[in-house]
Amino acid sequence: MSHLQSLRNLATLSLSGILLFAVPTRAQDPPASAPPASQPPPKQKKNVDRAVNSAPDQPQWDPLRAEKDLEVGKYYMKRGDVDAAIDRFEDATTAKPGYAIPFLYLGEAYEKKGKKKPAVKAYQRYLDLYPHAEDGDKIRKKIEKLNKEIDKEKTKL
Repeated sequence: MSHLQSLRNLATLSLSGILLFAVPTRAQDPPASAPPASQPPPKQKKNVDRAVNSAPDQPQWDPLRAEKDLEVGKYYMKRGDVDAAIDRFEDATTAKPGYAIPFLYLGEAYEKKGKKKPAVKAYQRYLDLYPHAEDGDKIRKKIEKLNKEIDKEKTKL
Protein backbone atom coordinates (compact mmCIF):
# COMPACT_ATOMS: atom_id res chain seq x y z
CA MET A 1 0.00 0.00 0.00
CA SER A 2 2.88 2.39 0.60
CA HIS A 3 3.95 2.00 -3.01
CA LEU A 4 0.45 2.80 -4.23
CA GLN A 5 0.25 5.77 -1.84
CA SER A 6 3.57 7.10 -3.15
CA LEU A 7 2.33 6.89 -6.73
CA ARG A 8 -0.87 8.76 -5.79
CA ASN A 9 1.13 11.52 -4.07
CA LEU A 10 3.44 11.79 -7.06
CA ALA A 11 0.49 12.05 -9.44
CA THR A 12 -1.14 14.73 -7.27
CA LEU A 13 2.07 16.78 -7.16
CA SER A 14 2.57 16.45 -10.92
CA LEU A 15 -1.00 17.52 -11.63
CA SER A 16 -0.75 20.52 -9.30
CA GLY A 17 2.54 21.53 -10.95
CA ILE A 18 0.94 21.39 -14.39
CA LEU A 19 -2.01 23.44 -13.22
CA LEU A 20 0.31 25.98 -11.64
CA PHE A 21 2.04 26.62 -14.96
CA ALA A 22 -1.21 26.53 -16.91
CA VAL A 23 -2.67 29.49 -15.00
CA PRO A 24 -2.41 32.59 -17.20
CA THR A 25 -0.13 35.25 -15.80
CA ARG A 26 -0.83 38.96 -16.06
CA ALA A 27 1.66 41.37 -17.51
CA GLN A 28 3.12 43.86 -15.11
CA ASP A 29 1.14 47.06 -15.03
CA PRO A 30 3.18 50.16 -15.86
CA PRO A 31 3.76 52.47 -12.90
CA ALA A 32 1.23 55.26 -12.55
CA SER A 33 3.95 57.91 -12.87
CA ALA A 34 5.23 56.64 -16.25
CA PRO A 35 4.76 59.18 -19.08
CA PRO A 36 2.38 58.19 -21.84
CA ALA A 37 4.04 56.64 -24.85
CA SER A 38 2.73 59.37 -27.18
CA GLN A 39 4.99 62.09 -25.72
CA PRO A 40 8.18 62.87 -27.67
CA PRO A 41 11.44 61.91 -25.99
CA PRO A 42 12.99 64.67 -23.85
CA LYS A 43 15.53 66.94 -25.54
CA GLN A 44 19.15 66.11 -24.98
CA LYS A 45 20.86 68.54 -22.62
CA LYS A 46 24.21 70.14 -23.31
CA ASN A 47 27.08 68.27 -21.75
CA VAL A 48 28.10 70.12 -18.61
CA ASP A 49 30.07 67.28 -17.14
CA ARG A 50 33.42 68.67 -16.16
CA ALA A 51 36.14 67.06 -14.14
CA VAL A 52 36.05 69.83 -11.55
CA ASN A 53 32.24 69.82 -11.18
CA SER A 54 31.65 66.08 -11.24
CA ALA A 55 34.29 65.25 -8.66
CA PRO A 56 34.01 67.79 -5.85
CA ASP A 57 36.12 65.62 -3.57
CA GLN A 58 39.08 65.98 -5.93
CA PRO A 59 41.60 68.75 -5.35
CA GLN A 60 41.28 71.82 -7.56
CA TRP A 61 45.01 72.00 -8.19
CA ASP A 62 46.00 68.79 -9.94
CA PRO A 63 48.85 69.08 -12.47
CA LEU A 64 48.50 65.49 -13.67
CA ARG A 65 44.83 66.04 -14.44
CA ALA A 66 45.78 69.25 -16.27
CA GLU A 67 48.16 67.31 -18.51
CA LYS A 68 45.52 64.66 -19.17
CA ASP A 69 42.93 67.35 -19.94
CA LEU A 70 45.36 68.90 -22.45
CA GLU A 71 45.95 65.54 -24.11
CA VAL A 72 42.24 64.79 -24.38
CA GLY A 73 41.45 68.35 -25.51
CA LYS A 74 43.98 68.07 -28.36
CA TYR A 75 42.38 64.77 -29.36
CA TYR A 76 38.96 66.43 -29.49
CA MET A 77 40.38 69.27 -31.59
CA LYS A 78 41.74 66.75 -34.12
CA ARG A 79 38.32 65.09 -34.26
CA GLY A 80 36.64 68.46 -34.78
CA ASP A 81 34.70 68.47 -31.50
CA VAL A 82 35.67 72.02 -30.52
CA ASP A 83 33.12 72.32 -27.70
CA ALA A 84 34.49 69.24 -25.94
CA ALA A 85 38.04 70.51 -26.44
CA ILE A 86 37.12 73.87 -24.90
CA ASP A 87 35.68 72.08 -21.86
CA ARG A 88 38.88 70.09 -21.43
CA PHE A 89 41.16 73.09 -21.86
CA GLU A 90 39.10 75.07 -19.32
CA ASP A 91 39.37 72.16 -16.90
CA ALA A 92 43.15 72.19 -17.39
CA THR A 93 43.28 75.92 -16.55
CA THR A 94 41.39 75.19 -13.34
CA ALA A 95 43.53 72.18 -12.43
CA LYS A 96 46.77 74.13 -12.90
CA PRO A 97 45.98 77.87 -13.04
CA GLY A 98 49.55 79.13 -13.51
CA TYR A 99 50.18 76.83 -16.47
CA ALA A 100 50.27 78.84 -19.73
CA ILE A 101 49.87 76.07 -22.33
CA PRO A 102 46.14 75.38 -21.72
CA PHE A 103 45.39 79.05 -22.35
CA LEU A 104 47.13 78.85 -25.74
CA TYR A 105 45.04 75.85 -26.78
CA LEU A 106 41.92 77.44 -25.32
CA GLY A 107 42.54 80.54 -27.43
CA GLU A 108 42.93 78.41 -30.56
CA ALA A 109 39.73 76.52 -29.79
CA TYR A 110 37.75 79.71 -29.19
CA GLU A 111 39.16 81.19 -32.39
CA LYS A 112 38.16 78.09 -34.34
CA LYS A 113 34.68 78.34 -32.81
CA GLY A 114 34.42 81.99 -33.89
CA LYS A 115 34.39 83.37 -30.35
CA LYS A 116 36.88 86.20 -30.76
CA LYS A 117 36.63 87.95 -27.38
CA PRO A 118 37.24 84.78 -25.32
CA ALA A 119 40.05 83.86 -27.72
CA VAL A 120 41.76 87.22 -27.14
CA LYS A 121 41.33 86.82 -23.39
CA ALA A 122 42.84 83.31 -23.45
CA TYR A 123 45.75 84.36 -25.68
CA GLN A 124 46.42 87.36 -23.44
CA ARG A 125 46.43 85.14 -20.36
CA TYR A 126 48.91 82.84 -22.14
CA LEU A 127 51.22 85.80 -22.75
CA ASP A 128 50.78 87.07 -19.19
CA LEU A 129 51.87 83.69 -17.81
CA TYR A 130 54.60 83.13 -20.38
CA PRO A 131 55.84 86.57 -21.48
CA HIS A 132 58.99 85.24 -23.18
CA ALA A 133 57.23 82.55 -25.21
CA GLU A 134 58.94 81.56 -28.44
CA ASP A 135 55.67 82.10 -30.30
CA GLY A 136 54.90 85.34 -28.42
CA ASP A 137 55.15 87.56 -31.51
CA LYS A 138 52.85 85.27 -33.45
CA ILE A 139 50.29 85.31 -30.62
CA ARG A 140 50.49 89.11 -30.30
CA LYS A 141 49.74 89.38 -34.03
CA LYS A 142 46.77 87.06 -33.59
CA ILE A 143 45.48 89.20 -30.72
CA GLU A 144 45.89 92.34 -32.82
CA LYS A 145 44.09 90.75 -35.77
CA LEU A 146 41.23 89.50 -33.58
CA ASN A 147 40.86 92.91 -31.92
CA LYS A 148 40.59 94.56 -35.35
CA GLU A 149 37.90 92.06 -36.35
CA ILE A 150 36.02 92.74 -33.10
CA ASP A 151 36.21 96.51 -33.78
CA LYS A 152 34.92 96.00 -37.35
CA GLU A 153 31.95 94.04 -36.02
CA LYS A 154 31.20 96.81 -33.53
CA THR A 155 31.18 99.48 -36.26
CA LYS A 156 28.83 97.39 -38.42
CA LEU A 157 26.27 97.35 -35.66
